[in-house]
Amino acid sequence: ESFFVWSRMYAEGDQIQRRLAVTARHLVESVNTTVDPASCSSTTMDKLKWNGWGYADTEFALAEQGEAYLTGNRYPSAGALPHVRSWVESELGIDLKVVAPAGPPPKGFPQPILQQDVVRELEALGVKISFDNMDRLHHAHGHTAMEIYKLRYGWPADERIPDLVAWPESHEQVCKIVAACTTHGACIIPYGGGTSVTYGLLPPKDEKRMIISLDMHLMDKIKWVDKENLTACIEAGIQGKVLSEKLAAMGLTMGHEPDSGEFSTLGGWISTRASGMKKNKYGNIEELIVSVRVVTPVGTLQRDTLVPRISSGPDINEIIMGSEGNIGVITDAVVKVQPLPECQIFSAIVFPTFVDGVKFMRDVALNRTQPASIRLVDNEQFKFGHALKPGTSGLKNAILDLIKKKYITSWHGIDQNQLAACTLVFEGSKEIVAAQQAKVFQLAKKHNGIKADAENGKRGYELTFMIAYLRDFGFQLGMISESFETSVPWSQALTLCNRVKDKVKRRARELLVPGEPFTSCRVTQTYDVGCCIYFYIAIPFQGLADPVKTFSDLEHSAREEIIACGGSISHHHGVGKHRTSFLSKTISQPGVVTLKAIKDALDPTNVFAVGNLFEEVHD
Repeated sequence: ESFFVWSRMYAEGDQIQRRLAVTARHLVESVNTTVDPASCSSTTMDKLKWNGWGYADTEFALAEQGEAYLTGNRYPSAGALPHVRSWVESELGIDLKVVAPAGPPPKGFPQPILQQDVVRELEALGVKISFDNMDRLHHAHGHTAMEIYKLRYGWPADERIPDLVAWPESHEQVCKIVAACTTHGACIIPYGGGTSVTYGLLPPKDEKRMIISLDMHLMDKIKWVDKENLTACIEAGIQGKVLSEKLAAMGLTMGHEPDSGEFSTLGGWISTRASGMKKNKYGNIEELIVSVRVVTPVGTLQRDTLVPRISSGPDINEIIMGSEGNIGVITDAVVKVQPLPECQIFSAIVFPTFVDGVKFMRDVALNRTQPASIRLVDNEQFKFGHALKPGTSGLKNAILDLIKKKYITSWHGIDQNQLAACTLVFEGSKEIVAAQQAKVFQLAKKHNGIKADAENGKRGYELTFMIAYLRDFGFQLGMISESFETSVPWSQALTLCNRVKDKVKRRARELLVPGEPFTSCRVTQTYDVGCCIYFYIAIPFQGLADPVKTFSDLEHSAREEIIACGGSISHHHGVGKHRTSFLSKTISQPGVVTLKAIKDALDPTNVFAVGNLFEEVHD
C-alpha cells in the first residue's frame, strides 16, 4: 500500500479544496488576520498515528491476559510475543501493564497567520493546501522522544505550528512558491517523511510571518532511468519503501535502506547526509548522489554535469547535503543505481563478549570484507531482541530452539549474560557472496565467534524497523526512551561505549531518576578509520516533576561524554536544533561562520527560517 494513500483524496476533491482555499482567503483582511480552521477540510493522514511512529494499525499492545503482542499484519513479528513480559520485569524492573495511556488529540491550536498575497498565488497555481488543525499539527514536529511525549500527554495550546500546509507537484511549482514567499514575506519549512529526531521540523516559536510547511510527498516520481550509465533522476518526495519497489520492478536498486526507510524520503536523506544499513555495498547518501537540484530564494542551485567526478572548486552537492532545510527545497536528484543482486543471504554470529565482537568488526573493516550489512549488538540488546521473538508453535520447534540454545551456551561455554551477537546481510553474485562468507566466518572464528541460526540474522535485520514502535509502547508502560548515534575512531570505540553507559547511569542518579536506566549499544557501520555506534537509553518517567526536561538533560550528558571520548556530533541523524551547542566544537567557529555565510548568500531574508544548525531548542 502506498504510504500516502490520502493524496488520492486530493485528486477527487480538487475543486472542493480550491473553493475552500478561496473561502479562507476571503476571510483574510490583513497580513496577520486569522482564519477559522473549521472552514477548511482535513487532509489528515488517517493511515498514520497522529501521536507516535508509523501506521495507525500497528502497535505493541497488551492482551487481557497480560501478554504482549504486535497488532496488524505489516511485519513478520505480528502476533503474540510471549517473552516480552519476563524481559520487561527482569531488565527494566517494572510490571508489564499500561500505566500511562495516551491522552486525546489536542483541542486548542493557535489561529493561523495568513499572508493573503501568498495564499492567492498558491490558489492561482492550483497547489493543494490545507488549514486543517491536525494537518498543521502533523507537520509541526518530528519524532524525538520529547516531541512524542508532548503529543501523548499534552501538546501546549500556544505551541507554534505551521499556518498552512502545501503540497507542490513539480519543480516549477516549487520555484513559484518560493518566489511568492520571498516577495511577500512568508516562511517555508520543507517537509519530507517527518522522521526527524533532531527537532528539525519545529517551527521558530517567535516567528510572526506566515509559516508554510511544504510537504513534498506528491513529488514522488522516477523521472528517467539510464541503464547504460546506471543513473536515475528521482523526485525528492519519494519514500524509501516506494522507491525500492519502483526500482525493483525495473531490476534495479539504489541500495539505500535507512532505519526510517518506510517513511523517510530522498530529499530528507540528502538534507541530513543520511546513511543506510547497506552502505558497505552501495555507499552512504553522499556516495550515491550525482547531482541535486534545490530551489533557493535567489534561484535554483545545482551541478549541471552528470559526470562521475569533477574538479570545479568546492563541491556544490556537498553544500546542499546536510543543509537541513536551511537554504532551500530539494526537488529532485540524479542518483546511482545498480542491478538487483543475484542472491541475498542473512547470517548471524555469536561472540562470548562484546569486546570479542568489536575486535571482529575491526578486523572485517581492516580486511575490507564487509558484507552489505554487518551490525553488532551488546548483551542488553541481544536479550531485548530475543524478547521480541514470536512464540514457538509445536513440540518439534520448541525442541529445536532448546538445542540451538544449548549449542551456544552449554556446548561452547558462552555465558548468555555476556554474549554479543552480530547480524549480517550478504548481497551479490553467488560466487562473490560465497567467497565473502568464507572470509568473514574465518575472521569470526579468530575472535571466538560461532555461526548461529541464519533466521536470527534475518529477524535481527527486520527488528530495526520496530524500534520506534517499541519506543511508543514504552510510553504506555511509563518509560521514556530514545536512540542516538555517533561515529568514533576504532581506538576509542570500546572506551566510548563503556563511558557513555556509565555517564548515563551516574547522571540518572543525580537527577533522582527512579530505578536503574536501561542502556544499550550496537555497532552499525564500519569504516577504515572507525565505526558508527548507536545507543539506546530508557528511564521510568512517573514521579518525575518534568520528564521531558530530565530526559533531555540525560541525553545531553550522554552527548557530552561522546564528544569527550572523541566521538562525533552525529553520524547520520544530523544536527537540527537539538545538537547545535556542539557544532562549533565539531567544525570550528570559522566553520560555523562559513555555514552562516552560505545561508545568508542563498537566503538573505531568511525565507527558510527553520533554524537548523544555528538555533538551539531548550526543553
